[in-house]
Amino acid sequence: MTLGGHFDKSGPAGPFGAGADPLWVEEYGYGLGPPTGILILKYGSGGALEIPESRSDFVHQLYWTPDGMLSVRHANRTEFIGTTEALWVRRGVTHEVFASRKQIIYRICLREVPLSLRSLRVAAVSADQQSRNLIEQIARPGQDEAEALAARMTIMAGLGATHRDFVGRDPIGTPSSSRTTGFAQTIARTLLHDPADPTRLEEWAARLHTSTKTLQRDFVREFGMSYSQWRNRIRLDAAVVLLETKSVTEVAHRVGYSSVPAFVTAFAREYGHTPGRYALGATDSA
Repeated sequence: MTLGGHFDKSGPAGPFGAGADPLWVEEYGYGLGPPTGILILKYGSGGALEIPESRSDFVHQLYWTPDGMLSVRHANRTEFIGTTEALWVRRGVTHEVFASRKQIIYRICLREVPLSLRSLRVAAVSADQQSRNLIEQIARPGQDEAEALAARMTIMAGLGATHRDFVGRDPIGTPSSSRTTGFAQTIARTLLHDPADPTRLEEWAARLHTSTKTLQRDFVREFGMSYSQWRNRIRLDAAVVLLETKSVTEVAHRVGYSSVPAFVTAFAREYGHTPGRYALGATDSA
């Protein structure tokens, strides 16, 4: 059975204003009922998007976005997930998922645990290109159920272990002809997991045995912007999420700015207003 629907809801509260952007959700279900089924919720918004605190005792959940960064809060921790990763959450685990910009989020509900993820409760996991393509494909109207269920098996098989500490293992020292990802994606994974990482482009080049020119070219090809522009955007996206629970000063240092004024200036340039008006307690004068 395929479910299709487009539901408009009021926009989520957040730094861009409660109700400022309509939130829409589409539902696509295949083989629902047996453990071998799959349900995909496709969320979209014109601005910041929040999937609020959620706990399901019946299904496991996988979140993925093709458009940027996701953050997840669970057990008083905030973590960030990139586009080549997915967030795996076992059933019964309370969590919140956020996106700070206009983007699509896919929420995949499963009753079976993928073989490679059996030891994990909440984690950023790898999702190969084929799996990501299939998620987008079956979250569209008019899909054949048998084909969608076959795609489900491929998606589950394409999920792998966490990408934490990815840099320093597979890509480095590997001949460029046998790499499966570009230099920019390799660096992006590390920066997403630690936005404050201070590594300069020339240091990355030395670590990856390549040139700064090659790295810059890879960033423009992969993300449409330079390394410094991409790093700044990731830091500010992370800041939007962290500001809901931390002060401006804490967030500035958490995302890698050496001073609060530098952070406030960059934030205002990106979003058109300073961060102080909605930081924790709004006590920082910035």
